[in-house]
Amino acid sequence: MSIIPAQRLTAEPETPAPQPRARLDLRAIARKIAEGELGSVRVLLVLAFIWIVFSIANDRFLSPTNLTNLALQIAGMGTIAVGVVLVLLLGEIDLSVGAVSGLAGGIMATTSVLRGWPAWLAILAALAAGAVIGLIQGTIATRLQIPSFVITLAGLLAWQGALLAVLGANGTVNITDPTIIALAGTFLSPAIGWGLATLSIAVIIGGELLQRRRRRAESLEVDRFAVLVLRVGAIAAAIVAGTAVLSSERGVPLSLLILIGLVVLINGLLRWSTFGRHVYAVGGNAEAALRAGIRVNRVRILVFMLASTMAAAGGILLASRLMAVNQNSGASDLLLLTIASAVIGGVSLFGGRGSVWAALLGAVVIGSISNGMDLLALDSSVKFMVTGAVLVTAVSFDAITRGRRRAHGRL
Repeated sequence: MSIIPAQRLTAEPETPAPQPRARLDLRAIARKIAEGELGSVRVLLVLAFIWIVFSIANDRFLSPTNLTNLALQIAGMGTIAVGVVLVLLLGEIDLSVGAVSGLAGGIMATTSVLRGWPAWLAILAALAAGAVIGLIQGTIATRLQIPSFVITLAGLLAWQGALLAVLGANGTVNITDPTIIALAGTFLSPAIGWGLATLSIAVIIGGELLQRRRRRAESLEVDRFAVLVLRVGAIAAAIVAGTAVLSSERGVPLSLLILIGLVVLINGLLRWSTFGRHVYAVGGNAEAALRAGIRVNRVRILVFMLASTMAAAGGILLASRLMAVNQNSGASDLLLLTIASAVIGGVSLFGGRGSVWAALLGAVVIGSISNGMDLLALDSSVKFMVTGAVLVTAVSFDAITRGRRRAHGRL
């Protein structure tokens, strides 16, 4: 009987296999873009193409004066698009946001000018009206199981009628309160602009590092450090370039900061709160979310309330920029442009996929197209056709990428 030496019973530590060095795989990147995995990159490529084309066609397109005007143009529309993003994440639609924005502007203008209310109270009343409208529409849509496009289409007509009733016989109210006008007419000094830019970059770097640390602690996959540096560096470069251009003209517009602040706030709500996770869960699969114990109806009602409140906020910014509210406020192509902004920015019409940053990126894309065609003095018919073609392209791309993800079992 032989005795096995003790050292032979102990498993020898295995030498870790050498890990292949990560290489830049252009085919993998192209596949991710084609399948919608890199939504923001796709939008940025489209935006770069648009800016190159219009800058060649008109050398004033990238001038500080025109880019400042572009920032003012997208503030109200982008704010409304933030709410549209929330509804689309549920796989629903809200066709009343344009009319709600006009009604909110009308309530603010009439209470301020005709009733003599202070500016803060008039603005609060407009925002409260938006929240109540969202509560009504969301409750009817969820409790009675009526498709949201039917309820909000009826709301579109009803709130347009309410705007006419609020404005009265004159049909136009000119805003005179300096506080309300200052929302769109205030520009920050270069010192304050650069201070906010520095603070924003520091917050972004800190947030990315904290998120990376948290994912590692939970044994989740993290991006390579080089990818993190590239992403943060690109965002910081965009902030520095934007601040430099706007500061060389009138300064960073307050309305643009309000839009970015709302985007950051809602993005944080979606990423870091239980409510945000429930929104994505309901949008991805409402039946599974219900079985998991999520109160689906409550989530839907809250989302409609947030969407209408964002529409009211956008209406306030639009009224402040025009310094008036009339019977056409919130009408025309505003509804189409806000939905187009969200979809072009990368939010899926099928729900459960997208980011609130899409509202900002999509608004810049839509605003750039409109602004560039205005500089070229193109006819309104051409503008509508081009904007419609861009929207159809974005929706088609969303459908194609969804099909590819489903084919590969990633849906």
